[in-house]
Amino acid sequence: MQASGSQAGPTPPATAADAPSASRRGSGARTRGLLLDSARRRFAHDGYAATTVRDIADDAGVNVALINRYFQSKEGLFEACLKAVIDELVHTTGAVGDLGRAPERIGSYAAGLLASDDHSDALLLLLRSSGDERTEPMRTGLLRTFSERLASAVGREAGEPARDELLLRAQLVLSVAFGVTVLRASRGLEPLASATEQDLAGPLSDLVDALLTGRR
Repeated sequence: MQASGSQAGPTPPATAADAPSASRRGSGARTRGLLLDSARRRFAHDGYAATTVRDIADDAGVNVALINRYFQSKEGLFEACLKAVIDELVHTTGAVGDLGRAPERIGSYAAGLLASDDHSDALLLLLRSSGDERTEPMRTGLLRTFSERLASAVGREAGEPARDELLLRAQLVLSVAFGVTVLRASRGLEPLASATEQDLAGPLSDLVDALLTGRR
């Protein structure tokens, strides 16, 4: 005898509509990441003014309307790119620890940044003036935040007499990283242009040591 029609049948297979919202959030995070990567490259190499939101969206392979969804505007996307780079730098320098290890740690980290095309783009982004009166103070302000964090990481306490000197030294370290980035980007100055992370780590550590501690 067949079962009554009121008896529950087997559970139907899950459909796309049943997919958890976490999947959609994951897709959104991926799209946001693609836009950030594309924007960082464009802003670093073409500059803020010359870069259009359509350029960025086309490079990322997404609809240009998604820039407004995730970042509100081109300016908001630029700010997000800057903050992502600074957050990474601050995270690293915040883990430096005591002054004795700082030059080695910072030098090794800088060598890794400079040896990677993606990371060099990040430094070029920070180095290049946006030429925009609204976004330029944002860039310089974030650079100052990073240099203050670097100075703190190697021993500066608020109110110390040497505060300004150590902050200056931290900014000189940043200037060295930017200078190396620019020269390596020319691709014609050897052996610097093709130097590996291992090639750069030792000399950069020595430079950072001299700049931060004043040791000769």
